[in-house]
Amino acid sequence: MEYIYVLKLIPRLHQEGSWTVEDEGIVQRHFIRLKEMTESGQVILAGRTLNEEENAFGIVVFEADDEKQAMIMMEDDPAVKEGIMTAELFPYRVALLRNQNNNMSE
Repeated sequence: MEYIYVLKLIPRLHQEGSWTVEDEGIVQRHFIRLKEMTESGQVILAGRTLNEEENAFGIVVFEADDEKQAMIMMEDDPAVKEGIMTAELFPYRVALLRNQNNNMSE
């Protein structure tokens, strides 16, 4: 089954000057985990909006056996686990997916 979780920064981090070295480390661990899960085939895509305001968000579209496994995966995300992002889980179905041979820069 496919799921999506939507990530939002906690309000303290809406201002770039509020970030600490610890916050940056958490985001690095978050990114490395998602990269590894993408390479293993569990994550279909992950990304974020480019605005910095309070309405900015990220998404992770992934596969899990069931909702319980999906919830564990979301809650184990370092950004969620360490409290710099909130997350909300939804069942999801990919309806269309661009062919992997298409190059985004074309």
